[in-house]
Amino acid sequence: MGYWGYFEYETVAQKIAKAKKQLEKLKKTNPDICPVIIEGRTIAKSWWGKAWTENLESYADYSNRIGRGRSYVRNGFVIDLKIEAGQVCALVCGSSATPYRVKVSIQPLLKEKLTSLAKLCNNQINGLEELVEGRFPKDLEELFTQKNQGLFPSNREIQFSCSCPDSAYMCKHVCAVLYAIGAKFDSDPTLFFKLRSIEFKVFLAKTVEEKMHSMLKNAGKTSKRVIADEEVTTLFGIL
Repeated sequence: MGYWGYFEYETVAQKIAKAKKQLEKLKKTNPDICPVIIEGRTIAKSWWGKAWTENLESYADYSNRIGRGRSYVRNGFVIDLKIEAGQVCALVCGSSATPYRVKVSIQPLLKEKLTSLAKLCNNQINGLEELVEGRFPKDLEELFTQKNQGLFPSNREIQFSCSCPDSAYMCKHVCAVLYAIGAKFDSDPTLFFKLRSIEFKVFLAKTVEEKMHSMLKNAGKTSKRVIADEEVTTLFGIL
């Protein structure tokens, strides 16, 4: 702490060194710590990661502030980030001697909206691999990312808090965590579904079990394509 209660100025290099030191210290007591490491300049590379950040940036009140966190993520200041159903808890290095605690809460996706989206998928996604890798038709991409209607939360569905003394509506530590969530989806896209409490199967084509059930259910029914005995005799001139 510097004069007049303000933190002393630190260069980016000093902050990076401090973040590394804090991370190493935490690793000794918390082996499960999950730092967010960004390779290169691009924060999110996967379909789900990019869609997450693009959704955040699509809201005016976020786009004006969220950029403050980009450098924090790239410089490795998010030293721990864990995603659970509807909640993200993180540690972010800042001006203090200890990391700040950030919590982001996401309201669950409305059941009615999920059901509607699942129906509109119309069995176009054949397997889990296609889903998590974002390999599905363009119309589904537009459906999933539709503002206020798709799978991604609106700004009204996101709440956050930070232990830092910054009185800003969205401090840079929260901004860093919001970006870091998208980066985390690169290493494990299934975390998106965990965060939003969504079961994969609602978007997938019918499973083998469902298909077998349908076949067994219809096994005793005569298909319209089957020709009745009397029609066969007439067709072939058999008396």
